Amino acid sequence: MTVSPEGLSLAAEFPDASREQWQRLVEGVLRKSGKQDVTGTQAEDALATKLEDGLTARPLYTAEDAPGGAGFPGFAPFVRGGRPQGSAVSGWDVRQRHTHPDPQTSNEAVLADLEHGVGSVWLELGRDGLPVAALPEVLEGVYLDLAAVALDAGAEFPAAAERLLALYAERGVPAEAATGTLGADPLGLLARTGDDSPTAGLLAGAAALAVRLHEGFPGLRAITVDALPYHEAGASPAQELGCALAAGVAYLRELTAAGLSPDAAAGQLEFRLSAGADQFLTIAAFRAARRLWARVAEASGISSQAAAQRQHAVTSAVMMTERDPWVNMLRTTVACLAAGVGGADAVTVLPFDSALGLPDAFARRIARNTQAILLEESHLARVVDPAGGSWYVERLTDELAHAAWSWFQEIERAGGLRAALCSGLVADRIGDTWARRSTALARRKEPVTGVSEFPNLGEQPLVREPAPAPLTGGLPRVRRAEAYEALRTRSDLHRDATGARPRLFLAALGPAAAHTARLTFAANLFQAGGIETVVGQGTDPAALAEAFAASGATVAALCSSDALYEEHAVPVAAALKAAGAARVLLAGRPGEQEAGYRQAGVDEFVSAGGDAVAVLTSLLDQIGVAR
Repeated sequence: MTVSPEGLSLAAEFPDASREQWQRLVEGVLRKSGKQDVTGTQAEDALATKLEDGLTARPLYTAEDAPGGAGFPGFAPFVRGGRPQGSAVSGWDVRQRHTHPDPQTSNEAVLADLEHGVGSVWLELGRDGLPVAALPEVLEGVYLDLAAVALDAGAEFPAAAERLLALYAERGVPAEAATGTLGADPLGLLARTGDDSPTAGLLAGAAALAVRLHEGFPGLRAITVDALPYHEAGASPAQELGCALAAGVAYLRELTAAGLSPDAAAGQLEFRLSAGADQFLTIAAFRAARRLWARVAEASGISSQAAAQRQHAVTSAVMMTERDPWVNMLRTTVACLAAGVGGADAVTVLPFDSALGLPDAFARRIARNTQAILLEESHLARVVDPAGGSWYVERLTDELAHAAWSWFQEIERAGGLRAALCSGLVADRIGDTWARRSTALARRKEPVTGVSEFPNLGEQPLVREPAPAPLTGGLPRVRRAEAYEALRTRSDLHRDATGARPRLFLAALGPAAAHTARLTFAANLFQAGGIETVVGQGTDPAALAEAFAASGATVAALCSSDALYEEHAVPVAAALKAAGAARVLLAGRPGEQEAGYRQAGVDEFVSAGGDAVAVLTSLLDQIGVAR
């Protein structure tokens, strides 16, 4: 028998399932966990995850949840990509960042990168970094008609731009062959330094540079709309996008006032956005950024041919850790993948050791090879908008775009980004966001692998040459791991001074089946603060007290099941106190037994969701570890 392909359906014998049927199945699962009265949409809500900016990740998405209007790749509103072909022809631009202040060292690193897959170089110049005058030496041997150059010189961007343009002329590079961005960003500099005094002059200089490039260098862009100062201060995704949008609008006003057409002004801007390890949120952020800019372009009279946002993605510095830095390779891989899937035009992967100082050659090699694997072995760029059609991503993109637009409108009502920075509006709002996130980090609701979860106290620290001092005075720079890393530093200093780390005795009551879960939880918790744990097993109070005395610890914690706590916690806690324990903790929630436990000598109860940073700080204080 022959079956027509047109009539073949793999799902023909399966009836369509409704959302209500799925909800009833969820209700059954929730009833088994003790939630008897959760029905219908409440069951679905019970499995939802709250995100920043008032967003929610639902457990189920259908075609009904996806908003319309995403359009097609390369066409307004550019949600699905700024070019019809996406990155399928040649991949995205692999852009490596260079910060070493020695020109010869930087030149060697630049040439190594370009010889091994990098397409453009990002140079940080000025102040304590690379001298602007050293540009010719840094770019010695570089084919400037083939490799794009992105400058980042802060307040020195006029001098850096002049030196690079002169270098093109000296080496006979045709004006139309020069590509890259000269990195003028007065508003980003204001965000970094908090000093508004040079802003007016720098804005005028940026506008004049843009006019000059438009007239003679079609492949160069004058201005970088850098959102990293906001992201690195702890901004949420919507706040980062809203600030970037406000900066872009401010530059459009400056450039059109200087005589450029709206299309020409838009062509002078490149947006630099962060890419984090939250894969789907990062994908949605880059798609939402293009949609937001398309709306600005429409309102500004920019033609559809010039309305696509040029995007440079940089893996997040906020997520990078000093401790167990090898895990950063995994974080940056996910972030790079998400930026590529999200449609970024250029991607920079920060080396895994970038939080420690200047990266070494191995770290830079891993950073560029991360992109090479995604492009050449995973063929990630060969599909145009691979996230397109995902109901979850489409919905998340839409919700994020609306949240960012709301923040952008608030900035505009405050007088624009410059006024919002000077008034403290941006700093206050981002500060509130970071305070909430810091609470989640302290409570380990947002885990940091290798730091707040699964720490390795025996790791050998990496030592790197110090990086040039960053700009200060404006928005702060934060990292997710910094509170825990400060505790680990206290522990290291204590070990160096005394020969041993601070210790805590874990009394594992009963058999392994009873105590393993809470013992593992407690060991992870205390080691996250640099506190070495020593385990004693059993239920005999005298034997555990003897083991505690021999451990060298001055504090202890009980670990077991609730049933064994009821039987053994009181005598064991009393014995530990009698043996000299200055503080006794219990892993778990005490319930109705709290008063009895406290009377026996239990001072504190630790459980999932508690403030780990506060507990660890007070324990180090109790043990006598200097701050």
